[in-house]
Amino acid sequence: MPRIAEVRTPAEPSSPEQRARHLRILGAAARIGSDRDLERVQMHEVAKEAGVAIATLYRYFPSKIHLFTAVLAEQIDGFGRGVAGPPPGTPPEDAVADVLVQASCKLLRRPVLAAAMLQAAATANPSVVADAARIEDTSRDLILRTLALPEPAPADVTLVRLLVQCWYGVLQSALNGRLPIHQMEDDLRIACRLLLAGRSNA
Repeated sequence: MPRIAEVRTPAEPSSPEQRARHLRILGAAARIGSDRDLERVQMHEVAKEAGVAIATLYRYFPSKIHLFTAVLAEQIDGFGRGVAGPPPGTPPEDAVADVLVQASCKLLRRPVLAAAMLQAAATANPSVVADAARIEDTSRDLILRTLALPEPAPADVTLVRLLVQCWYGVLQSALNGRLPIHQMEDDLRIACRLLLAGRSNA
């Protein structure tokens, strides 16, 4: 399993040019990671595909764990913008299930990449890999927004955290072939109804 060789703070893009370079790297990693397992992805190939120097790649992403956790974080950011809203009158817990099912189906379109991203994110320590915390925060905020809970109680945050953990577990089971897609969808809907029944605005 890939490991972080040393702990150092990755650089953050601070200009439009740097942000564009950062996004090129993430896109290159996603393309290469769609065809091969995380262990077989080579950082120098990602740098070449992105058109950046290897030193630039390592400045932003000191390891493959950093890199593929960031790819997942970027995709989850996109779910908040690109997932279709629920039809009017949809119960909030069913609306959350719709969001998670749509997001899951998008991830599973590229199963090799999805496996690489989940493996990286599961390995990442949030104190070292900032995008691991970003994934948690973005997933939580997306669900709370769908639930219309702008000021959640501590219990709401706990329930959502458990739901996110359940979501990743169900995704992993689907990727491993233990769950067919229809069963994945059914499991997510049951999890949403059970876990979110106790929310403060139920």
